[in-house]
Amino acid sequence: MFKIMTADEAAALIPDGAVIGLNSFVGTANPEKLHDAITERFRATGHPNNLTLVSSAGFGLFDPNRGAENYIREGAVGKIICGHFGSMPSTKKLVLEDRFEAYNLPLGPMSHAMRAQAGGHDSYITKVGLGIFADPRVEGPGLNRISRDETLVKVVDIEGEEYLRYRLPAFDIALIKASSVDAKGNISFEGEYSTIDALSIAQLTRRNRGKVIVQVDRVRSDFSRPRDIILPAVLVDVVVVCEPERDNEAFGTLSGDIHVPASHMQYWYHRLEGENARSGKARGSEAEIIGRRAARELKRGDIINIGVGIPEKVSKYAAAAGILQDLTLSVESGGTGGLPAGGAEFGAMIGADAICDMSMQFDFYDGGGLDVCFMGALEMDRLGNVNAHRGADQASGIGGFGNITAATKKVVFCLTFDTKGLQVTEEDGRVCIVREGTVPKIVEKVRSISFSGPRAVQNGQQVLYVTERCVFTLRPEGLTLLEVYPGVDKKRDIFERLPFPVLDGTEE
Repeated sequence: MFKIMTADEAAALIPDGAVIGLNSFVGTANPEKLHDAITERFRATGHPNNLTLVSSAGFGLFDPNRGAENYIREGAVGKIICGHFGSMPSTKKLVLEDRFEAYNLPLGPMSHAMRAQAGGHDSYITKVGLGIFADPRVEGPGLNRISRDETLVKVVDIEGEEYLRYRLPAFDIALIKASSVDAKGNISFEGEYSTIDALSIAQLTRRNRGKVIVQVDRVRSDFSRPRDIILPAVLVDVVVVCEPERDNEAFGTLSGDIHVPASHMQYWYHRLEGENARSGKARGSEAEIIGRRAARELKRGDIINIGVGIPEKVSKYAAAAGILQDLTLSVESGGTGGLPAGGAEFGAMIGADAICDMSMQFDFYDGGGLDVCFMGALEMDRLGNVNAHRGADQASGIGGFGNITAATKKVVFCLTFDTKGLQVTEEDGRVCIVREGTVPKIVEKVRSISFSGPRAVQNGQQVLYVTERCVFTLRPEGLTLLEVYPGVDKKRDIFERLPFPVLDGTEE
């Protein structure tokens, strides 16, 4: 039988050494009041401590002084297993200081492992992750010197084929953000942007005889239709009611409270962009050039996924070309149809047609359901490998990147040639490199592998690397220059700035 408690009372139920399953997606769906209560209890008593936090999609709020980052920084956590650290500004830096064990696994296998283990299976087996950093033969998932847990990912052979086996620890506590609870304790998500892994996390915690704690916005006096219930009362131990603070109508487009026709998508996108302006970053002409060129890879009827950063410009130019309404966009959190939101609301869809559990969305992605994806990149190298998850001074994590790029028919990477000072202008269709950046992004060997070029060639995928001055493609014979933009000097601006030779396909 569920109980309604305060956040402080719920936090007192968490024992030292607990493994906590967190249901959130980057900056959305965070049970923030529960995190605040854990912080306050730890500051007052030193408990709970030595916690293990597990989250497939990350659980930060883009603010080091909000959410779980407070008690992580203050020493309550001994281990984090996470698909994405990008929304946790202080945590992703502490990782590289060896402050706690930290592991990064691809988001899809984590979501699928939760579902599989909730169903009584020992682990989840997939080819996603082969040949990239998570593969123990490449690096393994540990992000610092003290992270040596070898049970999370292992290579297995099944009838002569290689796979990776992912296994997560059993959950003692589940922390979930939802919308409402009815009189029987059933939990619904009508005001949320996505359900993510909520059901799997609750089932896995129940299997381990742990406690499921749910933060909701309100208590319902009526009852939902049974099909609308995500967590039945039998899975719920504790409910904490916390009235929501945000009520801007723009956010109603993400939950479905406001219906958004195709003709109104850009209006609401810009409304949300304004809401998130203080956490965003202005991008220069190079992003516009890349986004416009990348959008030419679209065709009507495509089902696509667009990553964060420069790739977000693709939807802008798809709209300008008049084909946005003829495309189906999707996000790994579970939304299909509509337009992906950016900034702090990444993972939500403006005017989504449907929202499913995240593991189901990855079923579709892993089965090759996407026609094309547009991804950002920190680095690329001579083999066509891409690093999208680990910088020189922080580990952001791979998120859904590993799944999306592993099975999609056409993969388009959007990146600048270099960074830190790069200045580019465009006039009358001609590109001018005014000043080069001081940090190259095309390198001899990437720092860590998020995408394996050799495996993509083996899988027969079409791979493009769209920059602000040219386009490369990956062929069996090697990385090939495919296109040079008007105004760009091929020898000076491309070949002389590459640390390795490439094939020239522009003269074919």
